[in-house]
Amino acid sequence: MRLLADFSTSALIAGFVAVLVGFTSSAVIVFQAAQTLHATAAETASWMGALGIGMGLTSIVLSLRYRVPVLTAWSTPGAAMLITSAAGVSMAEAIGAFLVSAALITISGFSGYFERMISRIPISIASAMLAGVLLRFGLDAFVAMRSQFVLVFPMFCAYLLGRRLLPRYAIVVTLALGVGIAASQGLLRIDEIHLELARPVFTVPAFSWPALIGVALPLYVVTMASQNVPGVAVIRASGYQLPISPLIGWTGAANIVLAPFGGFALNLAAITAAICMGREAHENPDRRYVAAVSAGVFYLLIGVFGATIGSLFLAFPRELVVAIAGFALLGTIGSGLAAALSHEAEREAALLTFLVTASGVALAGVGSAFWGLLAGLAALLVLRDPRRR
Repeated sequence: MRLLADFSTSALIAGFVAVLVGFTSSAVIVFQAAQTLHATAAETASWMGALGIGMGLTSIVLSLRYRVPVLTAWSTPGAAMLITSAAGVSMAEAIGAFLVSAALITISGFSGYFERMISRIPISIASAMLAGVLLRFGLDAFVAMRSQFVLVFPMFCAYLLGRRLLPRYAIVVTLALGVGIAASQGLLRIDEIHLELARPVFTVPAFSWPALIGVALPLYVVTMASQNVPGVAVIRASGYQLPISPLIGWTGAANIVLAPFGGFALNLAAITAAICMGREAHENPDRRYVAAVSAGVFYLLIGVFGATIGSLFLAFPRELVVAIAGFALLGTIGSGLAAALSHEAEREAALLTFLVTASGVALAGVGSAFWGLLAGLAALLVLRDPRRR
């Protein structure tokens, strides 16, 4: 079997790091979104179960289908939008809105409309947006030294030595050292880990105009603009060429199935996908899909074991998570900047894309990646020589 032949420890660790970063950085937002809808403990666990199973299955199936690291994620901006927009909406109406949003994503994918739109974006602009999205993670790795110098600085030294002596396993060594130091300092919250399986809770959807206008449409726009656009940029900037339409379409289709159980929005991952597509996953780009498959397996475990796996990931100190994420993404940030600035005619537009995206500005509930993309394309349109348009 090809998967077994292509398996590597570095890819397995990259998948684990991707899930660790994705879960610990935004799970609390999903919990808050569920609480906004007055979800019970069982319903909240069902949300995590549905999202974990959805992300796991789509990541595994799509990665094996195309032999490319395709990683999906829940819509973090979508969850943040629910915290403010879903107040006063019943759980049944929210589920109905989730279904409508998922249907729109599915149509946008399988119709080919989204891929036709995204294919017009120059690689320099896409790479600049990717670098801007990831910059915060690179900076946070060193900011973490202020609060946990004894933990993060040795990890940084281990990363440098690993890149020099064992480049394929640099992140593996760095993570192992970080966990060891955290354990010796009592920073691992092992006492918070408890055994609990997630049980699906089906909610019969209800449809209302306020929920459709105030929840479904914003959730669709935010997910497509702030999540799927950067997700495609990561794929293209990493040098992978594959059809985008079925990727979007199948994430939407999976979302339709899981929405009644709390799966509010699934999309292509960007930041965590970059970890699976980087050199730390494997030196050979053709074998990096194993990292996304591994991440999918870990997401399935989150879905099945629910709060148990959630508490396991949350047991890691925040500084360890941000440090390992930043070090794992250094190569991707560098490659993105190199590709963004390589074409002199597009350099200024790419730089504007990078700066706006890295600024973190959010307008109308849409994240900075979308506005950075618009700024870059507008600059490209204004600055490009009319004779070359």
